[in-house]
Amino acid sequence: MSNLRIAVQKSGRLNEDSMNILKDIGISIDNGKDQLKAAARNFPVEVFYLRNGDIPQYLRDGVVDAAIIGENVLIEKGNDLNFVERLGFSKCKVSIAVPKESKANSLKDLDGKRIATSYPETVKKYLKEYNLDAQLHIINGSVEIAPNIGLADGICDIVSSGSTLFKNGLKEIEVLLKSEAVLAVSPKISKERQAILQKIQFRIQSVLKGRDSKYVLLNAPNEKLEGILKLLPGMRSPTVLPLAEKGWSSVHTVISKNKFWDIIEDLKANGAEGILVCPIEKMVL
Repeated sequence: MSNLRIAVQKSGRLNEDSMNILKDIGISIDNGKDQLKAAARNFPVEVFYLRNGDIPQYLRDGVVDAAIIGENVLIEKGNDLNFVERLGFSKCKVSIAVPKESKANSLKDLDGKRIATSYPETVKKYLKEYNLDAQLHIINGSVEIAPNIGLADGICDIVSSGSTLFKNGLKEIEVLLKSEAVLAVSPKISKERQAILQKIQFRIQSVLKGRDSKYVLLNAPNEKLEGILKLLPGMRSPTVLPLAEKGWSSVHTVISKNKFWDIIEDLKANGAEGILVCPIEKMVL
């Protein structure tokens, strides 16, 4: 069986998150410093370490079969490429920002103005959508300095925490798109390697479902059990087991972490006791 060739960012936060999820799905990779590729010890996968901006072309040409890449890069440089899974990490925004003293409040306010960006195709798309015109200055890196040196009236760039904008005296006025890491696929992937990718996708889905859920165990008096069970979601239905103490039951279920605190408060208010919450490493449905 030939190895699936999967690209990840050569360095930085996305590289770390990508390698972590490969580890979490049971793929062991020995990658030394400055290696350009490394094979897994226990799975038919070979990892290529590439510059993020180069990955779309490698996918397009079939040099790699799949890639963990920022959706923002895929939109900018690989809009013709498909992805099969959102991965839930390396989240950021592509935003318009201007100097704090600027009166501009949206992209529309930069009509006819100068915008510095590393994402010209993304900006052009939104300018066209709103029937606006702007002079684009394409800059690779340190886009935030452009307004301060008189090169641009605003910028379009990645925003994570917003601290870089603050340090450079800028304010965010509009979010063009929200991005996260995705699993993208080459249009030239073979059927054999597609089968390997589907196995990886299944494992990733199990890990992501586990990350988004909590396993909850609680004790409940039997006379309040019906009301408590109505509060609980579950993969199919909660598990109820009798306790050694007569008149009490143990209830086991899975709760989405987004709804977790509201449900826990309701459970406590309705008589649940001894509530134990555990992380879930993987969840296979």
